[in-house]
Amino acid sequence: MAEQLKTSNSTTLSDFIWKIADVLWGDFQHTDFARVMLPLLLLRRLECVLEPTREVVTAECLKEQDSGIDLPAILPHISGYSFYNTSKHTLASLGATDTRKNLEDYISQFSDNVSVIFKEFDFANTLIRLDRAKLLSRLVSDFAAIDLHPDVVSERVLSNAYEHLIRKFGISVNDKAGEFMTPSDVVRLVTKLVIHNDADIFTKKARNIYDPACGIAGFLSDAIKQIKELNPQANIVPFGQELNPETHAMAMIAMMIQGCETNNIKQGSTLSSDQLQGNKFHYGLANPPFGFPWEKDQKAVLQERKELGELGRFGAGLPRINDGSMLFLQTLVAKMETPEKGGGRVGIVLSGSPLFNGGAGSGESEIRRWLLEHDTIEAIFSLPNDMFFNTGIGTYIWILNNHKAPERQGKVQLINLSNTWTAMRKSEGSKRRYLSDEQIKNIVQDYDRFSESELCKIFNSTEFGYRRITIERPYRFMFDGDEQSIQQLQDNKSFQSWDDDLQTEVLTVLNNMARACREQHSQIINRDTFRLAFAELVAAKKLKETHWKVIEKCVRKPSETADSCTDKHGKPEADADLRDTKNVPLSQNINDYFQREVLPHVPDAWIDDSKCDELDGKIGIVGYEINFNRYFYQYTPAACLA
Repeated sequence: MAEQLKTSNSTTLSDFIWKIADVLWGDFQHTDFARVMLPLLLLRRLECVLEPTREVVTAECLKEQDSGIDLPAILPHISGYSFYNTSKHTLASLGATDTRKNLEDYISQFSDNVSVIFKEFDFANTLIRLDRAKLLSRLVSDFAAIDLHPDVVSERVLSNAYEHLIRKFGISVNDKAGEFMTPSDVVRLVTKLVIHNDADIFTKKARNIYDPACGIAGFLSDAIKQIKELNPQANIVPFGQELNPETHAMAMIAMMIQGCETNNIKQGSTLSSDQLQGNKFHYGLANPPFGFPWEKDQKAVLQERKELGELGRFGAGLPRINDGSMLFLQTLVAKMETPEKGGGRVGIVLSGSPLFNGGAGSGESEIRRWLLEHDTIEAIFSLPNDMFFNTGIGTYIWILNNHKAPERQGKVQLINLSNTWTAMRKSEGSKRRYLSDEQIKNIVQDYDRFSESELCKIFNSTEFGYRRITIERPYRFMFDGDEQSIQQLQDNKSFQSWDDDLQTEVLTVLNNMARACREQHSQIINRDTFRLAFAELVAAKKLKETHWKVIEKCVRKPSETADSCTDKHGKPEADADLRDTKNVPLSQNINDYFQREVLPHVPDAWIDDSKCDELDGKIGIVGYEINFNRYFYQYTPAACLA
């Protein structure tokens, strides 16, 4: 057996395991390294944790196995943990000949909450592949040489090493590490902002944390670490859900390494199969995937919205199908602890799209509207670019709170961190910048200060809202006999489908009018006059409204001097080609705005009063957007030419 490695340094540990993985080259794809090494890492950790009580547990199991006693109920109390193993084997005693058979037996003797992790990794098939490649005995021996007892390797060191390995396994094959790894500096900042000023974390009162897209449980793990630093006796209960089975297995490993229960870490789609339905949480933390399409969840999401409305998660609105991040946002908000019980706080990392995508009345805008009108958004932070492992796009932290402090009620704080960063000595993927501990401390202080500065702006919630009013102008008709417009009618597919005789009769009338216009150097500027020339066809009921639309579309020319057209009720007809919309801030009266901003330029315009908001019934569709760049725009003059 190799000399046993003892280390309390996470980098040394991860480098050692990374070096062990070199033996897999050739027999395994690099993308498979994580599913080989991480279960073995967990196995060795659990073995070291259970070592002090291993013999007592196995003895009790032998003693009571035929007694009818519920062993899964009593063995955790003997092991001292929520898990146990009743096998006689250890990694060091598996042997070199029947290694696979013995290891399979060893793993099968774990409690169910551990066995499920190896199943989700499909570790049984991995063992077959390792055995065929004649690598299994060597790897088992290498891991048996690592002392991972908690007295030697603390939860923090092992967790850091684990996260470092995940990142290396992902980045080394460009495997979109950023999809399941949130950089630790971002996690620290979000967590500090969320747990900020919560006096209950300094007591033994239970506080629960939830991540609906938990990935490998990075947010949950780091939040627990930070709270434990503030109060080692804090009672923190993590909850989460993850779609991908292997990633879910990694999350369960992370929780076990932290010494936490894994029963509350669920596997499946949070959007279509919420396995924590009805739960409320003190803290919510998430970095849902950017641009995540939710077609597979659409049926279930629509059904929940139809059946539950605002009592469900998605009552505010539904985003476009190619980005489901705002569905995770709504899930977090719906699961906040109620204000009557102290309220809940949420920190979520999002791309820029949820701030402004979608105009008034769209799903995205309606979600923003609900959040702002319910006074749920407390602060939004813009992060620097190049902060994540696999994307350089702009990202933002949203802090939400359903139990705001009095001075924050009705307010939203925006903090611009785009120029607050420290350069990394060595980039990891696309991550070239990070936030230092000192910078994080200063950011939290600026947030807590709640006063305006160059980097911090404070707005009333209503300042992000507007009414989109529709501006109409009259439909005016002019015919000047232009031959090109008549040819355009002849080329029209709808016209060509008419009866041949009708085509001929219409063209005859048009050509006669065109000839008269050219000879008299005149124009027809009244639609009724134009239609009067077709009186015989109208009398014969050969022309219908559908025919008129095709004729006018092709031969009519807009003209400011032509007469306005009216409908059968005498009301002006609107010209769809001249239709416009204006976004009027909610703080302004739309009629005052119209008089001031529109009529001086287009005196014949009017507001379409039929376009009303579905919720308040007033003219204009309400919309909300948070245009970060507008609030922090700084003019940069062009360089002077020599």
